[in-house]
Amino acid sequence: MTEKIVVIGAGTMGSGIAQVAVEAGFTAIIVDTEEKFIEQGIGNIKNFIEKKAAKGKITPEQHDDILSRLTGTVDMETAVDGAVMVVEAVFENLELKKDIFEKIDALCPQDVILASNTSTMSISKIATATTHPERVIGTHYFSPVPLMRLVEVIRGKETSDLITEKTVTICQQLGKTPITVKDVPGFIVNRFLCLLYNEAANMVYNGVASPEEIDTALKLGCNWPMGVIEIMDMAGVDVCGLAMEAMYKMTGEERYKPSPMFKKMMDENRMGRKTGRGFYEYGK
Repeated sequence: MTEKIVVIGAGTMGSGIAQVAVEAGFTAIIVDTEEKFIEQGIGNIKNFIEKKAAKGKITPEQHDDILSRLTGTVDMETAVDGAVMVVEAVFENLELKKDIFEKIDALCPQDVILASNTSTMSISKIATATTHPERVIGTHYFSPVPLMRLVEVIRGKETSDLITEKTVTICQQLGKTPITVKDVPGFIVNRFLCLLYNEAANMVYNGVASPEEIDTALKLGCNWPMGVIEIMDMAGVDVCGLAMEAMYKMTGEERYKPSPMFKKMMDENRMGRKTGRGFYEYGK
């Protein structure tokens, strides 16, 4: 019997984590509040797997085996039964995350790893909602999850050595390169990226440079494979904007004060690739 990983949240990050889990040989269950969200998340995974099969990267038998280990449900209690790890992958709202952790802490045996895919939130604060904070840990994946190799593994104040070791091992089994980082706002990557996001958004907002000019400058001047504007559109303008708000709230540092461009774009539903329009047009 294969080990089971449960993912709470069927969005871009949640479905990506579930995908790498089933591709690595785990059973994965996606949990969300409505069936339509689950169907959309599983549909995105099926599209990825079908493209791999069509390109000959996996056999028809592998295609069928991978998808046979993927399911979804709105019933959290049934989903977490027998899981080795439960990964929360909802948007960046501390109270929502704490509410989820309170629920899964009550449902799961003490040896089950409870992980948050948060990109900015304090693992120690999330863990206060549980009776076993020693098994709460951060696993910050990067978008798109199937392609990005890094996972930041974040230890809270009370996270145990055993849970950390088990989490690192699972991340390696998923084909990722985990690094263990301290529980500081933004961890490592987003402490840098949020500053880049903000500066780029402000440059566009103030008419200093166009998205194309910014991305060309970074790709040719810094030898980046993608420009920072392209990264924001891929990750989601709303995701980047919420990360900025969280960083500003947690640090109080003016350098993390969100550019007005984020609110403007979110109000206009210009969320990036997922809505067909962000800083660039995608013709969705």
